[in-house]
Amino acid sequence: MDLAKRRAFTERVVAAGHAVGITVQPRAMAESTATAAQAAAALGVQVGQIVKSLVFTVEGEAGVRGVLVLVSGADRVDLSALGAALNLEPSEHVRRATANEARAFTGFVIGGIPPLGHEPLPGAAPLTLLADRGLAAWGELWAACGTHLDVFPISYPDLLRAANAREVAISESHTEQTT
Repeated sequence: MDLAKRRAFTERVVAAGHAVGITVQPRAMAESTATAAQAAAALGVQVGQIVKSLVFTVEGEAGVRGVLVLVSGADRVDLSALGAALNLEPSEHVRRATANEARAFTGFVIGGIPPLGHEPLPGAAPLTLLADRGLAAWGELWAACGTHLDVFPISYPDLLRAANAREVAISESHTEQTT
């Protein structure tokens, strides 16, 4: 990725944060932070402090729509809990988005999808944003800042506000504790 394109992606995230009163301070990394494990290693933090931005696709009679789920790097999304949180219609089902769908729904590439600053491609349905409450257990969180080489620190309350995400319990570790 060339430097101009990288800067444009990070500036988009910074501007989106500014628009909701959140200061986004990108940190450029020398190595890839595309996975939670890579990001944690590069930052010297626990993998649970990394915010995974996972894109899912809901398909049904009404069409296709995207869902962005923010979850701790230490957790996995429970698809049954996700379906319940989305209050799916009987004709709808949820699955992981393809790389092309993720880009269409968010305007970013997998491995660098931030929790805010999304610009869906023309014709894409509005993105639904959910944040797993398991993230609340961590103090400082780190999220992608538009590329696989840029991250930024954020608190859980600021993450909810910046992403305008609905808080839900959808991680496998969280749902196992509550059942």
